[in-house]
Amino acid sequence: MSGHSKWATTKHHKAVVDARRGKLFSILSKEITLAVRSGGKDPEFNPRLRTMIFKAKTANMPADNIKKAIQKGTGEIPGVIIEELLYEGYAPGGVGVIVEATTDNKNRTTSEVRSVFTKWGGNLAGAGALAFNFQRLGQFLVDKSKISEDHLIEIALAAGAEDVKSEEEFFEVLCPMSVYDEVVQAFQKVDVETTSSEIVYYPNNLIPVQDKETAQKIFRLLGRLEELEDVKNVYMNGDVPDEWAEEESEP
Repeated sequence: MSGHSKWATTKHHKAVVDARRGKLFSILSKEITLAVRSGGKDPEFNPRLRTMIFKAKTANMPADNIKKAIQKGTGEIPGVIIEELLYEGYAPGGVGVIVEATTDNKNRTTSEVRSVFTKWGGNLAGAGALAFNFQRLGQFLVDKSKISEDHLIEIALAAGAEDVKSEEEFFEVLCPMSVYDEVVQAFQKVDVETTSSEIVYYPNNLIPVQDKETAQKIFRLLGRLEELEDVKNVYMNGDVPDEWAEEESEP
């Protein structure tokens, strides 16, 4: 989960580290296939593919899996059509939620996402209902034990990043989409290891969550969305106090 609040960003950081390997490989495979279809199979001339291959290798995805995903993208291996989908909706308390998914069955994925929203106190909205509340930015999470803040700032800003934020366990680097690949290459050049690097939906403004009960309802909804096999990322624009940032077990 990516977001603007400290809780949301930290949870995303932990989710990346603790991601179920099977789902992670499935998502990466789809992303590589989509990257090839949109920009060709040569990583040198396809920044998106180059980044996805780097992420796959960082996640220890087998080379054969990467090769097959590329071949599906070129059509060398026949396969189903993979689509990128974006859902917009509301969680309890009026918090905006954006869900990114990659799927080979749009009807199945839409039904699953709608069911989670309905069951856990939210509702789906129409396309464009709240995307304007978010901006597309490159986001990098770097473990604090890997690099000093001054060195990271120097590298990131020189590559075009706009901001470096210090959280408890990691640094968060933000950059415009237009320079995302430049920042990726700058980090790779000096062997800066990132826990996460991707283009995200970053909220322009936050909606304060008024009470702990509402916060926990939001957490349950977002958590169930993240469990769906086709869901790649979930974003919100809720501002949650740290003391409420703990999801209770499902009733």
